[in-house]
Amino acid sequence: MKRSKKSQYVLIVGFTALLFAQLLHTSKLLDQWEYSTWSWRERSLAKPSAFSKDIKIILLDQSSLDWGASQNGLSWPWPREVYTLLLSFMHRAGAKVTAFDILYSEPSLYGVTDDEKFAKSVANNSVVLSLFLGQQTQQNLHWPKNIAPSSVKLNGWQQWLADNNTNDKNKLNASFPIPELANAAKMLAHVNEKADDDGVFRRFSLFQVFDQQILPSLGLGTFLFDKQDKTLNLTKNGLQIAGQNIATDAQGQVILKFRGGSGTHQSFNAAAIIQAELHLQAGEPAQINPLIFKDKYVFLGFSAPGLKDLRPTPVDGDYPGVEIHATLLDNLLAHDTIKPVPALIFWSAVLFISLAASYSIIFSTTILQLAASFLFFTALPLGLGFGFYQLNFWWSIVGNEVAVIMALVNSVIFNYLTEGKQKRFIRSAFNQYLSVEVINRILDNPALLTLGGEKRELSILFSDIQGFSTISERLTPEQLVQLLNDYLTDMTDIIMEEGGTLDKYEGDAIIAFWNAPLEQPDHAMRICRAVLKCQRTLAARREEFYQRIGAWIYVRIGVHTGDVVVGNIGSKKRFDYTMLGDAANLASRLEGANKYFGTFTMISESTWLQTNQAFIGREIGTLKVVGRNTPVTVFELLGFKHEPIPAGINQYHQGLELYKKGQLKQAADIFAQLPDDPVAQVYLARCRKEQENVPADWNGIWVLDEK
Repeated sequence: MKRSKKSQYVLIVGFTALLFAQLLHTSKLLDQWEYSTWSWRERSLAKPSAFSKDIKIILLDQSSLDWGASQNGLSWPWPREVYTLLLSFMHRAGAKVTAFDILYSEPSLYGVTDDEKFAKSVANNSVVLSLFLGQQTQQNLHWPKNIAPSSVKLNGWQQWLADNNTNDKNKLNASFPIPELANAAKMLAHVNEKADDDGVFRRFSLFQVFDQQILPSLGLGTFLFDKQDKTLNLTKNGLQIAGQNIATDAQGQVILKFRGGSGTHQSFNAAAIIQAELHLQAGEPAQINPLIFKDKYVFLGFSAPGLKDLRPTPVDGDYPGVEIHATLLDNLLAHDTIKPVPALIFWSAVLFISLAASYSIIFSTTILQLAASFLFFTALPLGLGFGFYQLNFWWSIVGNEVAVIMALVNSVIFNYLTEGKQKRFIRSAFNQYLSVEVINRILDNPALLTLGGEKRELSILFSDIQGFSTISERLTPEQLVQLLNDYLTDMTDIIMEEGGTLDKYEGDAIIAFWNAPLEQPDHAMRICRAVLKCQRTLAARREEFYQRIGAWIYVRIGVHTGDVVVGNIGSKKRFDYTMLGDAANLASRLEGANKYFGTFTMISESTWLQTNQAFIGREIGTLKVVGRNTPVTVFELLGFKHEPIPAGINQYHQGLELYKKGQLKQAADIFAQLPDDPVAQVYLARCRKEQENVPADWNGIWVLDEK
């Protein structure tokens, strides 16, 4: 298929993958999977910030409740006077602020005096108290007149409220601390937590608007506590707080960057803090040094299972709610809250990746490239998701992955319907005369193949069994077929092992060539190895064949290297991958020329010169074969380079040199010393015939008048 057509399909696949992923993303069908990948990122990469050590947590855990009941006879809820001991310890320690993730919306069960003592302690300390906003509570529909207004301001909240009517005052009610405590606290903050659709808490509302008052979250309130200017500014993409821009969604929620599982921020048992304060008040040493809390942000909250303030988060299934507030404060201090990647940037990148994935598949030429493309592009969204997390961005792994997988799969389908058709044609066209390995290479990279006719240099083999007509007359049809099957199987296996292409069988004759359809720079080496292996394999079975048919089997082989036209030749419905040209005819003539010299392997000079002296051989002479005016020098292939040189070869070469010079008498004397060498005996006969009348223009060329 033309490159332009493939490029068009790449564009179609890429944009289709993008639109499909956007559709699923917008419909929120991918959220559950995306949340899972986010939890994976959080668990894998969460680590404390440089500010985590500045946050301390006091937990009302089960052991504290047990201590209160067993040692002091305190039932739940505790008298509020107990909390004055906690605040006294924080005051003694010099804590920056103490934030209570506890609601005091009802008067104390222990009477007014209990509330008064606690309110006094709150007033004498830097305390942020909590209130709850929701649709379940019916405590307040308006800001109570006996409670001071919020000190936090938000520029642009009216427009935000109009754009986001889910946070309307008509839909939210408030549970305030009792007035004594609310007015004693330096700030009030909301503790509204809202889980995502999968029930996991990974976001938090930075603020809420209630009756035209701005209520920061407990984490934000703690952050703003010591700021003189507590004014927030709504921006196009979020909220500007104390000089830093915080990305939020339309509801004012921020994505939390968790620092680790529960206990990442140093926590203390509430009972231990109370006991430490009692010891210090009595002038006794305490097990907890107050200096641990100096200038620290301190949160007080629940972790006892019975108090029902454990939340599922990406990093922990049972995460105390107070630690979520601490995490938000940590993010604000470190300036690393998570921001969604802007939609335009994200979807533009997804389109580019989808196009690249489709391109890599459609233009793949090997199975290895195809597999590498699948591995790389399916892993890329994961790498981007984890990489962007490190940069404090939420990259949608699942949205990206859906687009990539769709692009990859559609591209594979396209290749199957187009390139697959071509590969099926190739396998059908070549499986009769190419080895499986060669066919697989072509299938992996069809660009290696030119199916039309082309001019190319080939190394060509023609072979024929000596005296086969006579042999076949002596055999039954069954014996003849069995002999040919055995012989042709041996020879063909060797040819294909050396990467040759089987052109055809013509009875007992084999025609094969190298360097097509695949290019083989060492084609001359390959054909010579194949010739030697064929002759030696036949020699090893010669006795066996003799026992079966009563005749000795010898094969004559002719080899030549030259230019021919090679390709699929025939009709539109039936064709063969074959060759045409003078070089093929010459290889055929050399096979027949063996019988003039009593040899069985004859190769042309053009083949011999390309073997780089990797074989032992000898020059037979220069011939003019039937139908060809140009003489060709031919050689007999004798063995591999590392093998011993056959006896008499050096003498033969001496005689040949004399023959070429026209010194036929001297040459005849040398050839006469080689009675077992058929080639030497052919030369001896000619020397003796012509030695008395050697012409002045002697060239020693043999002119053959038969095929």
